[in-house]
Amino acid sequence: MRPYIPMWRLVQPAWLHALSSLALAAGLGLALSTGMAQAGDCGADSVSIAGDCVGLDAVSGKIRTIVTDAMERDDLTAVIVNIRIGDNEILREAYGDSMVGVPATADMHFRNGAVAIAYMSTVLLRLQEQGVLKLDDTLANWFPDYPKAEDITLEMLIASTSGYADFVNLDILPLYEDPFRQYTPDELIDMGLSQPMVCDPGSCFAYAHTNYVILGEVMRRAAGKPVEDLIEEFVLAPLGLENTRSESTAVIQRPVLHAFTAERGFFEDSTYWNPSWTLARGAVMTTDIDDLAVSAAAIGEGTLLSAESHALQVGAPADPLPPFTDTTFYAMGALITNGWVAQTPSFAGYAAAMAYLPSREITVAIASTNGRDTPDSPRPTDTILRAVGEVLASDQVPAVGRG
Repeated sequence: MRPYIPMWRLVQPAWLHALSSLALAAGLGLALSTGMAQAGDCGADSVSIAGDCVGLDAVSGKIRTIVTDAMERDDLTAVIVNIRIGDNEILREAYGDSMVGVPATADMHFRNGAVAIAYMSTVLLRLQEQGVLKLDDTLANWFPDYPKAEDITLEMLIASTSGYADFVNLDILPLYEDPFRQYTPDELIDMGLSQPMVCDPGSCFAYAHTNYVILGEVMRRAAGKPVEDLIEEFVLAPLGLENTRSESTAVIQRPVLHAFTAERGFFEDSTYWNPSWTLARGAVMTTDIDDLAVSAAAIGEGTLLSAESHALQVGAPADPLPPFTDTTFYAMGALITNGWVAQTPSFAGYAAAMAYLPSREITVAIASTNGRDTPDSPRPTDTILRAVGEVLASDQVPAVGRG
């Protein structure tokens, strides 16, 4: 297995193969009703898919097969899903084991990784709404000694276009020497800034955890509050996310979905590897599948922001930087792909996906843990997300899941 570098994987739109409505119906083994059903037109036991009312049992059965096939194909230890269309729960189930002899359950907690970047972008935009800071403020206002600080804006940091290099580099970040080590923001920033810049500010997309650690320190200084307090105030409390927490150590609240990995050359329990190196202090978090689903819908709908701010959060750049297009691009803390608003984190044997399709009110939340032979690419949660998208929105399939 290659050294692990945690990052969502973009798959180019050329790989997209949308299914027709007729093929979808055949795959579900259903007879289509006449006419084009809209969301809300179907009865309590069916949902609207591709303009037709389809039975909930048939849809959930199809998705259940997708999950169980993925578990066998990709040697997954556990998978938890929560999938909804509007107010209709399609499937909320857990598969596999947390540990030997301990079945996975839908109320188990896991690390949500880069989902917290979408939380950070929400905090950033709320602080702009309150006049605390502005997206076009430069880093020099807080850290004038950082390279190119006068040319790098807060918007560049959240969009990963600052040009800073990623400190997630095994040549400088000794992750595998001591996976339980606690890192400080200053240590991580120093490692990131010790490398040459990837490009001039604003001229390229270069995903770097360095950006988010720096942004966390900026928001802390600007607001005069820790990032965990800001996330609680602007995200967790308004959404009632009682099972999502910022953690300062490797703790995970019970019940715990255990993770496993072979990254260090042997298969081991990695549940309590320290995630302090992953993001800003206060944005290292744990969650459960229900809070992940609520988060997906809230970020996708923009319920935590003004309409203007949400348009900035998920809007396409005027000139997308490579490798992006007008329909698949990285916005402020989320991947926008064929209309879906998504995040697909992974960390030390954990992987997850949250995605929302606003035009059809489809919510997808997935968490998985690796087995001994789980492939690095494509990421299994991406594969499941894509397959679910093919079932629920065959003409708007998210561009993930094919390496």
